[in-house]
Amino acid sequence: MTAAESAGTGRPAPFAEGDWRLFRGDGAPRRVTFPPAPPWRRLHLESPDGSQTERPRPYLIDPDDADIVNAALHLRRPLLVTGHPGTGKSSLAHAIAHELALGHVLHWPVNSRSNLQDALYYYDAIGRLREANLRRDTDGPEPDIGQYVRLGPLGNALLAQDRPRVLLIDEMDKGDIDLPNDLLTVLEEAQFEIPELSRLPEDHGTVHVRTDDPDAPAAVVRGRVRCREFPVVIITSNGEREFPPAFLRRCVRLDLPEPDEERLRDIVAAHIGHEALDDIDDLLEEFLGRRAPGELATDQLLNAVYLRKGGIDLDAGRLLDAVLHQLGGAV
Repeated sequence: MTAAESAGTGRPAPFAEGDWRLFRGDGAPRRVTFPPAPPWRRLHLESPDGSQTERPRPYLIDPDDADIVNAALHLRRPLLVTGHPGTGKSSLAHAIAHELALGHVLHWPVNSRSNLQDALYYYDAIGRLREANLRRDTDGPEPDIGQYVRLGPLGNALLAQDRPRVLLIDEMDKGDIDLPNDLLTVLEEAQFEIPELSRLPEDHGTVHVRTDDPDAPAAVVRGRVRCREFPVVIITSNGEREFPPAFLRRCVRLDLPEPDEERLRDIVAAHIGHEALDDIDDLLEEFLGRRAPGELATDQLLNAVYLRKGGIDLDAGRLLDAVLHQLGGAV
């Protein structure tokens, strides 16, 4: 099978011995043909109208865990997903959005500098002032303030729409200690105010602001953003710290366990194909032998199997170590 033939199957293209080494370190320039990327590393598809669509991602979940997801959907409550890295916490949001046809996922990656304001909206006051000065010098009209207001991931999720959006709040436990309670207030009220717009004169009651879709600005009336359907909110946590009781009380909690050997085989088959299960017993044994809680992620096993099935020799210890390196070790 050629690389082109394997591109749409999810299976790695086999290489003749030595051909997989695109980079050789000899300083000689050469034009190479890159093989297809692994299915989980391929970019979004582009539809005929030019819009970006999510690529379907295989996702395996136990029926009991799926029931917890459904409970959160029915209750319109945030789903707090915990588990070690690589257990599929973030991927769950994409699986829900794909299966329920809710569009692409709005993503808010949280870090120690994250604050609620950034997730709601950004106002470019300096840009507006600069543009106003330029137009004043040329006797041009005052710039529309809506051009300088851009909704963040949470702000987009709270727009008035007929169908809810899926919002992934990733690694909430890395944020400021007050962030969960700040977020809770907005999610409970399902609305927020943009003061820069609410202070405008009466004749500026409706302002069109920028959204995650460059071609679809949103109309904001009197500076108030209010949703018609609660968004589907997936909050992930690696368990680095506890959250306030008031926040936990309003979430539905789901703890994703690390997959056992049978589930790992199912994951490999779903992503790469059932034929990928042939002759990988040694890789599975090596993966399970090295895996302490939270020390290896499932996608590391997928990487190893993908390289092995592409004809790349993983028996050499150093290459295998590079792919199956422990996440908790020093770099």
